[in-house]
Amino acid sequence: MSKNNIKTSGFSLAKRQEIVGDDYYEIKQFNDLTIAVLCDGVGSAEAGAQAAKKVAQHIVTNFKNIPKTWSIEKAIKTFITSINSILYAQSIQDYERPELVTTVTVAVIKGSRLYGANVGDSRIYLYRNKDLSQLSHDHNEEGMDNVLTDAIGIDKDVEIFYFENNIEKDDRILLCSDGLYSVMSENIIATYLENGAYNLVKKASSLMEENLPDDTSAVVLEVNDIDEIEKMKQLNLTIPKKLKKGDVIDGYKLTLSLIQNDRTWVCKKDNEEYVIKFAPYEALENEDILDLYIKEVWNAKRLKAGFFPNSEVPETRTARYYIMKKLDGITLKQYLKKRTLSVDDAITLTKTLLAMSQYLLKYNLVHGDIKPENIIVINRDEKRIFKVIDFGSITEVFSLTNKAGTPSYLAPERFKESAINEKTEIYSIGVTLYESLTKEFPYGEIEPFQNPTFKSIKLAQKYNKNIPQWLENIILRATCVDEELRYSNYSLMKYELDNPNKVPAFFNKNTPLLERNPLKVYKFGFYFLLILNFILLMRLL
Repeated sequence: MSKNNIKTSGFSLAKRQEIVGDDYYEIKQFNDLTIAVLCDGVGSAEAGAQAAKKVAQHIVTNFKNIPKTWSIEKAIKTFITSINSILYAQSIQDYERPELVTTVTVAVIKGSRLYGANVGDSRIYLYRNKDLSQLSHDHNEEGMDNVLTDAIGIDKDVEIFYFENNIEKDDRILLCSDGLYSVMSENIIATYLENGAYNLVKKASSLMEENLPDDTSAVVLEVNDIDEIEKMKQLNLTIPKKLKKGDVIDGYKLTLSLIQNDRTWVCKKDNEEYVIKFAPYEALENEDILDLYIKEVWNAKRLKAGFFPNSEVPETRTARYYIMKKLDGITLKQYLKKRTLSVDDAITLTKTLLAMSQYLLKYNLVHGDIKPENIIVINRDEKRIFKVIDFGSITEVFSLTNKAGTPSYLAPERFKESAINEKTEIYSIGVTLYESLTKEFPYGEIEPFQNPTFKSIKLAQKYNKNIPQWLENIILRATCVDEELRYSNYSLMKYELDNPNKVPAFFNKNTPLLERNPLKVYKFGFYFLLILNFILLMRLL
């Protein structure tokens, strides 16, 4: 689930007048995962506080890089088991007895699922529809609440209580130490839980007249909404294995396959033509492929702007597909086989791509694969307009793991696994502009799996004499290999396109001074020769 849908809070108070307690908690949120760990270091142990901190940090740190093949359950159990072994061995070595001892509770939210575990008597509660339910299990001696039967670091083996639950909008998940629930009834906890961890712990302190008998900590995870992507993923929809001309899916009749893999078709319904795109059949078995497709559908559904084709996801569909309006045009790549764009049309195209990119940035997204194949040229009222396609390449800005993009349009730093950002998108826009005016690439075509070398750029004006110098300067800055000299944002590039008379001359760092500032060179030469002649004259005299 997106971290934007989960609000987190945590707070801790030491017992009585002590400054530092034995409790410790960690909360971390990644793109689609939230993890909270709360530990209560056993006070009777010499190193309880140290153990609590070590356990929380160990689990959270390891969760950053869990193998893709691991389930959340395996990760939780593996990390708890490993830190238990580490602390027990260290205790025996340093103290000759268990002293690095702590309880632990772990809560992980991914998608619409809650994964939890505990060892000891720190608890996890779920608050839903005004009802508070304990999800964890107390490891205490029966009838002796203050005696633990299990905790991290007590023994070389550990008993882990594990559970899973679905979560819903407005759920609250509470992790707390026994210092909280021992002084507050569940009714009082439920009353103050909606106000977050700070108010919950402060209420416990006020009930004890600001003299808490034990360290008291709480972490609250508030589910503000269920991730739309997760909702779409849970739908019970089929994925057709094979599709052929004439097939009818929910009233849409397939008429023409557009892609070699037969997953994208022109279709007809009620005498209207559409483009229908199905999920890959492999998505039935491969969750990563399914996740990518669902993100594509979600983007097609929510991104509504004039530079995208109108798209919809029928509510009554029985299979995994989405529908796009069929555009009456050809791709820019097809157009360029016969002719280049005029300068005016190339400027219109570039402004369209920049507007599209700025729109996506509002959602913290980038297109990821800007190129002529993903641009449709449409003639309307004797004007050319441009539409951008391929929702499948759209990804989060600053993404490091996404492999979106086509080699010839990738910024040089992308070949070194740099993050996708405004500057890398501007490079793709610059290459597309260059190709639209010349049918060529600024640094030559780059093949897949090639390790390219970016040498001197070929000036676009050498291929197209109609390109004005100010536009040449924009192309040079947008496609500069040195990202420090490239446009830093879309707005700056758009400003220069709108104001040709304000576009400065562009030079690379290795451009000779004579080319960058000939007047300065001539002035320097003039004064140098003047001084030299003066010296020679003085010698003759």
